[in-house]
Amino acid sequence: MIDTKVNLGGLLMSTPVTTASGTFGYGTEYAGAVDYSRLGAVTVKGIRIGAWPGNPMPRHSEVPGGLVNAIGLQGTGIDHFLDVSVPWYVSCLKDFVSEPPPMIVNIWGSSIEEYAEVASRLSEYSPSGVNPIGAIECNVSCPNVKEGGHVFGHDPAVLNRLVAAVRKVCRLPLIVKLAPNVTDIRPFVQACEDGGADALSMINTIPAMVIDIEKRVPAIANRTGGLSGRGVHPAAVKLVYDAHKATGLPILAMGGVYEAKDAIEFMLAGATAVAVGTALFTNPNVVSEVHDGMVEYCSRHGFRSIAELTGALCES
Repeated sequence: MIDTKVNLGGLLMSTPVTTASGTFGYGTEYAGAVDYSRLGAVTVKGIRIGAWPGNPMPRHSEVPGGLVNAIGLQGTGIDHFLDVSVPWYVSCLKDFVSEPPPMIVNIWGSSIEEYAEVASRLSEYSPSGVNPIGAIECNVSCPNVKEGGHVFGHDPAVLNRLVAAVRKVCRLPLIVKLAPNVTDIRPFVQACEDGGADALSMINTIPAMVIDIEKRVPAIANRTGGLSGRGVHPAAVKLVYDAHKATGLPILAMGGVYEAKDAIEFMLAGATAVAVGTALFTNPNVVSEVHDGMVEYCSRHGFRSIAELTGALCES
């Protein structure tokens, strides 16, 4: 038997597979279509202080090798999330799995103070004495209104202050989701480590644009968006490899996971766990395929646990 358990910065996962934020709703939308027993955690879409409408339609465009989207972080806000979404997650999934996987809650805000407030409330949530939220994932690819419009994840000093502020009020494992469009990932990795992060997640979508050549207009209303899917996978593997070389923090890797091979590449490059995202839109069974394929690979290559794959790249 292959041991599938992994430890993602204090978040104990029964399997190394989770979902990518923004592709799995609030955790229940795939009930009956996905085998939740194959998931070590469920990552939900971004939560902020208040409700947010997102960007105008159209907001996505399919391209060879993936999807360009500009959803704009549409969400209900933390009050509705805690009062409605989380209780429904716990209740709904009892019909599909013996114990619902812990939630990883992706958070975002327009200021450091907003991030800290949301993280604090998520940490303190335990209406029945047990908090179904297992970890917080900080999305740092958002405009930082109080820092002159800069993106948190593009300035190591600002990123460090954000992580430290959230760490101060957060009792849950803290994962920081890094922006991929930087010249060198290492200063940002160090900023997160120095600020007290427990783990990293990468990569976020890559800035992209699609043009309707017949109308000569952008294909999405926001003009530009983020590319996800198969096309970003090699770039994601390289960034995970670079980050793993620069830190001892565990890494949640994502970007073009469509089959077990993709997940195994991430693990060998240094990831502790992997997230499936865009592939879910066309194949909800991809979660099971990735999980089972990783187990089969470990058995075939003599690994006793999936955790042994982390960083097991032969470089000589």
